[in-house]
This record gives sequence, structure tokens and C-alpha cells, in this order.
Amino acid sequence: MILADILAIGLFLVTIASLMAGYPVAFTLAGASLFMAGVGWAFGAFDLSLLGAIPSRIFGVAMWNETLLAVPLFIFMGIMLEKSRVAEDLLTSMGQLFGKLRGGLGISVFIVGALLAASTGIVGAAVVTMGLMALPTMLNRGYDPRLAAGSICAAGTLGQIIPPSIVLIILAEQVSNAYVAAQSLKGNWSPEPVAVGDLFAGALIPGLILVGLYILYQIFIAFFKPESSPAVPMSPKTEQGRSPAGALLRSLLPPVLLIIAVLGSILMGIATPTEAASVGAVGAILLAALRAGGRTLPIYSSGGAILLLLLLANIIDLKRIAVDGVTAGAGLALLLIAIIVAGLALALLRLTRSGILREVYRATMEMTAMVFVILIGATIFSLVFRGLGGDELVYDFLTNLPGGRFGALLVVMIVIFILGFFLDFVEITFVVVPVVAPVLLLMDISPIWLGIMIALNLQTSFLTPPFGFALFYLRGVAPPEITTGIIYRGVIPFVVLQLVALGLLAAFPALATWLPALLSGT
Repeated sequence: MILADILAIGLFLVTIASLMAGYPVAFTLAGASLFMAGVGWAFGAFDLSLLGAIPSRIFGVAMWNETLLAVPLFIFMGIMLEKSRVAEDLLTSMGQLFGKLRGGLGISVFIVGALLAASTGIVGAAVVTMGLMALPTMLNRGYDPRLAAGSICAAGTLGQIIPPSIVLIILAEQVSNAYVAAQSLKGNWSPEPVAVGDLFAGALIPGLILVGLYILYQIFIAFFKPESSPAVPMSPKTEQGRSPAGALLRSLLPPVLLIIAVLGSILMGIATPTEAASVGAVGAILLAALRAGGRTLPIYSSGGAILLLLLLANIIDLKRIAVDGVTAGAGLALLLIAIIVAGLALALLRLTRSGILREVYRATMEMTAMVFVILIGATIFSLVFRGLGGDELVYDFLTNLPGGRFGALLVVMIVIFILGFFLDFVEITFVVVPVVAPVLLLMDISPIWLGIMIALNLQTSFLTPPFGFALFYLRGVAPPEITTGIIYRGVIPFVVLQLVALGLLAAFPALATWLPALLSGT
């Protein structure tokens, strides 16, 4: 084995060890890479001129990439919806509607988790919110503590696989880069890149299957162990005097309309992910303003105008308003924009006075900065790893495995699953995926299917002990009687269910590829 290969393996191992030791991800990626580059240069195994590409790469990734603009917008949308207490309303209404059934509270947690995933996509917020609200209720109603804790952790992680998801946006960028690199090696210099919308469409059916598996497990447990999830007697009226169905409709309709506006516009090709994310951010502001109190007509009018504008954009080309002059359609579009701006201005004024807007801005800035600094560190890592010949080393290893592409894919999935016990999805996405994805895509594996397989596998990193983030989030808000051991034992069945979903996806790739092909007309 030549020195460059040893240094490439050493770079990977030093990075993993440093991350497991708790060092910051971004600085670990960049620091370990520059250190190994220096060692390689000292021994003549690395060309330092390659580092001259770092500024242009950072500019291209962090400043010139329109797709990644969706990241801060979706983060803003999720945090704003968290502050607007959408989850609390949904949990209360769902509990009133389904609680009278055995296992009904557990089913409610999974449904609310799926809705939060499709509207906020922030795992920490979902787990903490449901941990504060649903966990005490489930315990007081006689639910098994392990089942209650596991259900909340599993439901909270659905935001990783159900679009719109920050994970899918970041993963789409990595898979697209890997696909372009693999195609260029095959002589195709103008391949069609993998779009974020493709991964969103590909993840929809597997995400819903996972929700279905969770609900089926809850029904199974309620049937064979009724004492673990008893029925909860509910009053026919809620505290506000409305029926449970009426309260559910009132709390369910706004976030569902927002999901349709954001996800529907992406899947139907009306808007790009970045444009849809901006619509979601505006919609989240309006929803938060509704719950802040005050006049509701301007807010509802603004929300309705957004939906009408999206429909209008599918009929006429709004970009040609300035070119063609004010036509009937253009005049209607301008009127709708004026209504949206007026409602948005009123909403921002309310949120500024309540102090919510400042909190959301600060949290959005912190999370966005974390993502992009890690992205810069990962760019340096990828450049140095390839400069040391690591990509060729990985290619030789995976292509020489028994079983062909199936064996290579199986080994990669096992490695990602094991790393999920110690690292979170961001670290795995930026360290492992750029290394292995180009090699797998050279084996004629569908990039969409590979991306969803990795995404579903990465989701387990939030649940697997000892460092699953969802476990820590719940432990921080759980009552003292819910020990760490109870949480760990509670999530094991749901980790198994995730592996079952991963197996189904591996056996039937069409679960991930059918909808994107249908929407694209191919």
C-alpha cells in the first residue's frame, strides 16, 4: 500500500475519531484535512496547489448555489411554526379524536409527527414539543413508559425522511455532485443533475410507509397487550365548546394548506424548492401571526392570495408581466401580491411586538451558520481526500467486493448504520456520502433510489443508542421516572421497523423511483 493510500485512510479514521471525541464537526473536517495535506506534502504524497481550489469551491457551494438557499428558508419556516404552537393544537385535537380507541394516543402521536415533519422538518423541536405535551398525558393514562418514549422519539424523527426535509436538500446536493462526477468518468459530460424535487418525490412514499409501519405496530401492541396502551375516555366537547372533529379541522387546516402550497408546488413543477421555501416562510409567518391574536381577516386574505397566486403561476408566465404589459392575468397577479404584502406587513408587526420574530431570526441564523460552516469543512475534506487518491482506493475496495453492486451497497448501508450509533446525520452526510456515492453510482444504481436509501438509513442515527439525538432531546424534557434506559429500550422496536422499511425499499426500488418518474413524465 502506497503512502498516499495510508494517508487517505488515516484522514478518514482521524476525522471519525475526532468527531466521536466531541470536537466541532466543521473544524474537525477542515483541521484534519489540512493536517493530513501538510503531512502528505512533507512526504511528497500531496500537491499543495490543489488547495488553491478551496476559495472557488467555497464560493460555488456556499454563495452561488441557488438550491442551498432553500436551507435557511426551510429552517426559518420550521422554527416559526414551532414558536406558533402548531404542534400543541394538533396534539390536543388528535388526542380528543383518537384517544377513545385503544392505542389512540399513540396513533395520534405518529399522525402529528408526520404532519410536523411535512411542515417543520426540525427533529429537535418535534421531539421536545411532543415530549412536553404528549408524554405526561400518555403516562397519566396508563401507557407503557417504554412504548410512550419510543413512540415520541420515532415520530419526532420523521422530519428527516418526509419532505420538505433539510436532510434531503443537503443529501440531494451531495448525490447530485456524485452523480455528475460518476457520469463524467463514463464520458457523459452533460448529465441531468439530481434535483431536490426528485428526492422530495422519491421520499414521499417510503416516508408514508414508515408512518404506516409505526401505526401498525401501535395497533398490534394495543391488541395483544391492551394494558400497554389503554383507551382514554374523552368528553364530546373540547374546552372551547367545539366538537373534537371541529377542533381538529380548525387546527389541521392551516398547516395542511401550507404543506400543499410548499410541497405541492415543488412536486407539480410550479416552483423550485427555493421558491417554495420562500412561500413556506411567508405562510409560517402568517400562521404565527394568527396565533398571536388580533384581526384575522387580513391574515386569512393574505394566505388565500398565496394559494391563488400559485395557481395563477401555473396558468400564465408571471415573469413576463414587465415585458407584455398589464394584462388581465397580470393585473390579478399584482392585486394578489398587494394583498400578500399587506397581510405580511401586519403579521411581521405583530410578531415583532410579541418578541417572537427576534427569537426566530436568531435561531435561524445559528442553525444556518452551523450547516454552511460544516459544508465548507466538508468541501475541504473532500478535496484533500481526493488529492490523496482516496476516491480510487474506495472504488477498488467496493468494486472488488463479492456480490457486485449489491454487495457494495450492502457494505455501505451497514457502515452508515454503524456510524449512526456515534455520529449524527450531518457528519455522515458530509464525510461518508461524498466518498462512497460516486463509486456506487458508477455501478448503474439509480441516484434517486440511492439517495432515499441513504436518507432512510441516516434517520436511524437519531434513534440508535448511545448518541441518538432524539434520545437526548426527549431525556431533557422527560419526567424523572423516565430513565435513559427506558428510552433506549423503547426505541429498539422502532429502529427495527426502520430497518424493515429500508429492506422494503431495497427490495422494491420503485417505491422511490416511481413518483419522480411519473411527475417528470419519463
